[in-house]
Formats: sequence, structure tokens, C-alpha cells
Amino acid sequence: MLNLKIAVVGLPGKWSTETLADAIENKTGFRMIVDMDKVNLNLESRTLMHQGDNLCELDAIIIKKIGSQYSPNSLDRLELLRVAESSGVKIFSRPENILRLIDRLSCTVTLRNADIPMPATIITEVIDEAIAAVDKFDAAIFKPHYSTKARGMCVISKKDGRNKVRKEIEAFKTENPMMYIQQKVSLGGRDMGLMFLGGHYLGAYARVTKNNAWNTTINSGGAYAPAAPSADIIAMANKAQELFKMSYTTVDVAETDTGATVFEVSAFGGFRGGKEGLNLDVAELYVDYVLNQLAQNSISNNLIQRVI
Repeated sequence: MLNLKIAVVGLPGKWSTETLADAIENKTGFRMIVDMDKVNLNLESRTLMHQGDNLCELDAIIIKKIGSQYSPNSLDRLELLRVAESSGVKIFSRPENILRLIDRLSCTVTLRNADIPMPATIITEVIDEAIAAVDKFDAAIFKPHYSTKARGMCVISKKDGRNKVRKEIEAFKTENPMMYIQQKVSLGGRDMGLMFLGGHYLGAYARVTKNNAWNTTINSGGAYAPAAPSADIIAMANKAQELFKMSYTTVDVAETDTGATVFEVSAFGGFRGGKEGLNLDVAELYVDYVLNQLAQNSISNNLIQRVI
């Protein structure tokens, strides 16, 4: 067993969190799951406490989930972890990199500024402009800035008539003042998640829709299956993930009538798609990557000490 203290920030009892904690325990003998709603930061003493343990004294932290849902509060929780990072704790992925992905608009702007293909998207606070977007797209997906697995998203269609379109947009705007409106594209019943660990491509799984759902998420009844993206799609996804320097992430890609398109780069990246789609133990691979990074950092520090 390695004498290392590596914690998982996640949701106790959830499969991905527990699987990652199991993999760490198997290799180090240490197990700690940090539930961020039980963390207390004291900036005077520079301690970040979780149920009696100072997270600033750990060797590393792997962030699996920052909360059950994305929200502005997720950004605040990541800021707390920056204190542990400043104290020398290695964090995977770095909080400042995750920060750029939790907000859907931040992720989209970064991707489009790099010319990554995405569905046509309009951002507005003006209801009449949102109606015009629906007219232009025929059908549009209205997306909250903070959400995962299609939570809070809705499809608004031109065929429903102007009055219903306006009412649906007004209802959406009450919870989402800055409206994120994306053209609804045909997915052919499936999309893909391309997995990257330390910037290297691991493989891809497909999410296949069921029950005629408009999205492929598991929450809507979708199922995982193997996928074999083309070299061009892999290169496109690789370019997308490189923008964010994540330790582990997945890139959501769909093949449409007009070509491959990226929907998002994940702030956390799931493990179940790799397990059920490819029989790949991503959690174990991730822990091996983290241990390797810590070993390399230790070697570098020893060399520096020798020079000094």
C-alpha cells in the first residue's frame, strides 16, 4: 500500500463516487469521501475542514461531483477547494479549470471561439429575440446555464403556434433570465461520449435513446453501447478538450445530417458509460494516472531540493 492520503469529492452512496473511492482504497489503503455541503473554510487559519479532517493536509483530491446539481453554488464550492490547492494539495481536475465548464455559456463561448462545430446557438434576455430564434430554428432547445443530464431543458417548437411559444418562453425566462437557445438537431437516436484521461483518448461510448425521448440521457431512459468514432471526430473532440486542461473529461459529440457537432465538454465526466459501453474501468485508470502524477511531482521536488 502507498502511504498517500487521496480524497474523493463527491456524493456519498453514488456509484461513481464510491467506485472511485474503492479504487483509491485498493491502491493506498486510505478512504475519504468529501461531501462539499459539510465543508467549512476558515481563511484566518487557512483550514478547510470536513468532519474533523483538514483537507489542506491531504496529498491529493479527486473531484468527482461538486454537488447533486449544477448551480452558482457549485462555483463557490470550487473556490473553497482552491484554498487546499494553494496549500500544496494536488487536485484533479484543477478547480479553476472546472469553473470554466460548469457554466454552460462559458463552455460554449470557449468552444466557439476555437471554431469547434456546435449547433446554432443564440443567447438573449429579450423574449421577442427568443421567439425569433424559434421561428428561425423551427424547434429549439432552451437550456439552463447550470444543469446536467438535460435537467431543466425544454423543447419549444414553432409548430405549436405563436401564443404557446411566447408563454413557454416567458415561463422559461422566469428561472433563466439569460436564455441559452440552441437549434434542435437530429441525433439519429444516439450520441457519443469520448473519454480523455490526462489529455489522452481512452475510447468512446454511445448513448442510445429509448421511449422516443428527444435526448439520449440515461435520465430519459437512454442506454449505453459501444461506439467507434472516426479519426476526424476523435481529433475534433481532442481539440475541444484541450481547451480546458482537464485531468479526466468526456466530450459529447453527435453525428448529424450536416456533420459532427460538439454539445459540451463535461466538467466531471462519468464512469458508467465506459463501464457499460466498453467494459472499461475508468475509475482504476484515473487513480493510476493520479498516482503517476504524484510520483512525478515527488521526483521533481527531490531534484529541486538536491539542486538547492
